[in-house]
Amino acid sequence: MTDEAVREARSAAERAARQSYGRLVAILSARTRDIAASEDALADAFARALERWPADGVPAMPEAWLLQVARHRTLDAWRHSRVQDEATQTLLLLADQIEEDADSGETVPDERLRLFFVCAHPAIDAAARAPLMLQTVLGLDAARMAGAFLSAPATLGQRLVRAKARIRAAGIPFEFPRANDLPQRLQDVLDGIYAAYGTGWDEVDGADASQRGLTAEAIDLCRILCGLLPREPEPLGLLALMLFCESRAAARRSTAGDYVPLDQQDVARWNPQLRGQAEQALQSAASLEALGAYQIEAAIQSAHCARRLGAQVPADALVALYDGLIALRPSTGAQVGRACAVAEAETPAAGLRALDAMAPVEVANYQPFWAARAHLLGRSGQAAAARQAYARAAGLSTSPAIRAWLAAASERL
Repeated sequence: MTDEAVREARSAAERAARQSYGRLVAILSARTRDIAASEDALADAFARALERWPADGVPAMPEAWLLQVARHRTLDAWRHSRVQDEATQTLLLLADQIEEDADSGETVPDERLRLFFVCAHPAIDAAARAPLMLQTVLGLDAARMAGAFLSAPATLGQRLVRAKARIRAAGIPFEFPRANDLPQRLQDVLDGIYAAYGTGWDEVDGADASQRGLTAEAIDLCRILCGLLPREPEPLGLLALMLFCESRAAARRSTAGDYVPLDQQDVARWNPQLRGQAEQALQSAASLEALGAYQIEAAIQSAHCARRLGAQVPADALVALYDGLIALRPSTGAQVGRACAVAEAETPAAGLRALDAMAPVEVANYQPFWAARAHLLGRSGQAAAARQAYARAAGLSTSPAIRAWLAAASERL
C-alpha cells in the first residue's frame, strides 16, 4: 500500500466519524439497547477501516461498511458471551439481515433524534441527559464537555457510564415518547441540541474545525425536530435562536483572526438569509401562542441584531425580555444578561448592583459574569477594580482570542 492510500483512508475515516458517528451509534443502539457496547463496536469498525481501506480502497459507501462491521462485532460479542437478555432475539434476526442490508445500496438511516429522546428518559439522572446526548450522538468526550456542564472530567465521565448502564438495565425503549411524556423529554432534547450548538460556537479560534461543525449539525437536528413536531413552538424558538447567532458567525473574528464582540461587529459580514430564516421561525413560533424560554432568548437576539442594524429598540424592552426569561427559566446567564440590559437602560452603577445581587457561589467561576463586571466597572470609572475583573475573566476563558481581547480591553483603561 502507498502513503497516498493510507492518507486517503484516514481522511475518509475521519470524514465518516465527523459526519456519521451519531447516526451509526444510534442505529446500533436501537437494536441492542446498549450504548456502551455500540460505541465499542463502532470503535472497532473504525480500527478495521484503517487497516483494510488502505489496501482494499475506500468503499463507495463508507458509513454502510462501518455499520456492517460494527454489527458483526456486536454479534460476535454476543455469541461469545454467556449473558442472554431481551436483545437476544433481535440480534439473531439481525444476523440474517446483515448481508442483505450491506448489499441493498441503502444509505444509513438517521436515528439521531430517536437516541436524543432515549437519553432524555426520566429514568436517567437529569444532570446526565444533555452530556449523554452530546457523547452518544455527537461523539464528544467528557474532557471536551466538562467545562460546559461545570463538572470535572472524571465526575462527568462516571456520570455518563452510569447513565449508559441505566439505559441497558432498565430496558428503556428506543422510541419517541408518548404524548403525555413529550413536554419534559422535549425540553431535555432541546437543551441537548443547544448544548451541541454552544460547544461548536465556543470554538471561536477555529482550533478544531470538527467541533465548529457541530453548529451546523445542531441546526440540522433542530430543523428535523421542527418537521416532526410542527405544532410545538419551542423547537422553532430554538431554531430561531441558533440561526440568529449563526447569522453573525463570520463577523465574530476580524480578518486577522481577532475576537470581535457583538457591539463592534461589521454588520456587512452578517448573513441576511440566515437572519431572515431566524425571524421567520420566531414568527411561526409566536403564532402557536405558547410562550417558552427559547422563544424569549431568540427575541433577545432579534432585538440585539435590530439595534445594531439601526432600529430603535428601547433599552427597557430588553430588560423586560430578560425578566420574562428569568420568570420562565431562571439561570445565571440570564441574570448576567439582565444586568447588562439594566446598565443600558439606566446606568452602569445600576447594572453593577444587579450583578452584586447574584449569589457569589454561582458566579465565582462563571466567565461571562466577570467580563460583564469588568466592562461595567470600567464604564463607572473604577479602573483598578475593572482590571482585576478583566484578569479574572481572562483566567476563566479557554479561548486565546477572547483572552487577548480581554487583555486589550484592560489595557485601554
